[in-house]
Amino acid sequence: MPVVSVSREGEIAVVTVDNPPVNALSQAVRRALFDATTELDADDGVKAVVLACAGRTFIAGTDLSEFGKTPMEPHLPDLVNRIEASVKPWIAAIHGTALGGGFEIALGCRFRVTVPDAAIGLPEVTLGIVPGASGTVRTPRLVGAEAAVELVTGGKPVKAAKALSMGLVDAVVQGDLLQSVLVFASDAVARPLPVPLSQRTVVAPASTFWEDKKEAIAKRAKGETAPLAALECVRMAVELSFDEALAFERKTFLDLRGSEQAAALRTVFFAERAARHPAGLNGVEPLPLRKAGVVGGGTMGAGITAALRDAGIPVVMIERDAEAVARGLANVRAIFEDGVKRAKLTKSQAEAKLAGVTASTDCGLLADADMVIEAVFEELGVKRAVFDQLGKLCRPDTIIATNTSYLDPRLIAEGVPDPSRFIGLHFFSPANVMRLLEIVPIPETAPRTLATSFALARALDKIPVQAGICEGFIGNRILKRYRAAAEALVRDGVPIAEIDAAMRDYGFAMGPFEAQDLGGLDIAYLQREGARANGQDVPETFGDILVRAGRKGQKTGGGWYDYAGDRKPQPSAVVAELLAGKIARMTAHSTIACHLVGEMAAEGDAILAEGVAGQPSDIDLVEIHGYGFPRWRGGPMFARAHSHRQDV
Repeated sequence: MPVVSVSREGEIAVVTVDNPPVNALSQAVRRALFDATTELDADDGVKAVVLACAGRTFIAGTDLSEFGKTPMEPHLPDLVNRIEASVKPWIAAIHGTALGGGFEIALGCRFRVTVPDAAIGLPEVTLGIVPGASGTVRTPRLVGAEAAVELVTGGKPVKAAKALSMGLVDAVVQGDLLQSVLVFASDAVARPLPVPLSQRTVVAPASTFWEDKKEAIAKRAKGETAPLAALECVRMAVELSFDEALAFERKTFLDLRGSEQAAALRTVFFAERAARHPAGLNGVEPLPLRKAGVVGGGTMGAGITAALRDAGIPVVMIERDAEAVARGLANVRAIFEDGVKRAKLTKSQAEAKLAGVTASTDCGLLADADMVIEAVFEELGVKRAVFDQLGKLCRPDTIIATNTSYLDPRLIAEGVPDPSRFIGLHFFSPANVMRLLEIVPIPETAPRTLATSFALARALDKIPVQAGICEGFIGNRILKRYRAAAEALVRDGVPIAEIDAAMRDYGFAMGPFEAQDLGGLDIAYLQREGARANGQDVPETFGDILVRAGRKGQKTGGGWYDYAGDRKPQPSAVVAELLAGKIARMTAHSTIACHLVGEMAAEGDAILAEGVAGQPSDIDLVEIHGYGFPRWRGGPMFARAHSHRQDV
């Protein structure tokens, strides 16, 4: 089958791209499209050309597998220019997504028409590059510099309605897309055509615009280079001629494409894609998820419930008494109300989501659930009691899952009828926001149970990583070593604030001590105390000293830092005295960060050696999506492997 075919509908030619799964712009597609422009320009019977795509989407981007290889003609910028210069006007018929090079192709067309659920965008910065085929040059000529900056530096696609309001597309049509675009094309050629984008001018924004945006983007990017490079490309599109700006964009694109950040982000992209469909589960059919249960309505239970509702799955939420039921339902309601406040949900959408939650003390309502997730207090006896009840009430084929973050799932599953349906699902808090899901099977877990858990992750738009059983699984085990290594630096005299600053400089949103203060030092302290009570030899930490002194973090006004009426950490003389150390030795931030990332990677090595993780990329995904490791660094395993080229 050809990747591009041409047909005629009267005086309108229809060029159809058919390159599954996402109609990526491979060299074969580019060549066929380029040849089609020549063929159709020479056909006197054709008045206009509709560019359509087979399958589930419009052109969803370039072929990433060609990155790192010698570029082959026709290059994408030349193809976009050729489409725009065609004698016959091209109209892009967009369904699914038009992303990156796909949207740049659409920018070369004289018109763009979409269906209501389509999305368009220029996400190149998320791969460490900038648009390389006029995305930063034509977009400001279409919608203005301000809108173009938001689109190309943020990388987030926009839905059809917003795209129409911005002026990115010319029409949003209902019903059959191709038939609607054929009518649109017939009407369009009967009127004067709009000026091609390359021939349009762009109005310069206010004099302070560029510096203001540079400051804001630099703060958001935290060391990532592509967003600022994209901003500069748009600026050049405003200040230079079209050809000069196009040359600047292309050079920037080519320079960034070979960068370490781009390599890291591409690696993460492919790892994420592979994580959702593990090869070991090929051919294993997951069970349908038509109704779910959640036991527990606290912070974690409410977050899991909200995540399930976001995926459209009805939920029964069980709590121990009427007061706890009301509190749990209020927790879920607060999540959806916050979505309304942030303009992510309409009021009616929030109400519909909440209406899909049945909160009760009656565990019998779980009898017909396809999956039940336990999210109660992290104590073995409490969890076992829950599963004892679930084993009696649920269908024999109901998947039952524990959300434990530290306990051994094998111990929780003891006594469960048919443990092949039991699995650990470690959500991260807030569960409706955090994208990581550690999937922890026990030896008896059936392949179908595992496959259903991965299907759930896909439905919830989460990044699933299978983890073996050990204390803390993958993420919390590495976190424990990271924190211990940070404390060891303090014992060696490195100031707490300098350690945190070093990790912020590296790209983390906050350092290890700031993060502990935010989450609460007492959480890890109670886990250590529990281990000590069970006879384990757990050495005393600085965190223990602080908690025993009443310093549990921000919630008590002091932890590693003092907090005077706000969340801004202030170095604490009390802490210096409590820890009885000389906190004076200054160390370069890059040295601190390299050491701590090396400690994470070393623990990752041990995790791999023990089979707790299947591959280094699993560890990197856990750290990126669960613990704030800077995505553009690629994760601790990638960063350590490339440390000779990275600025750490």
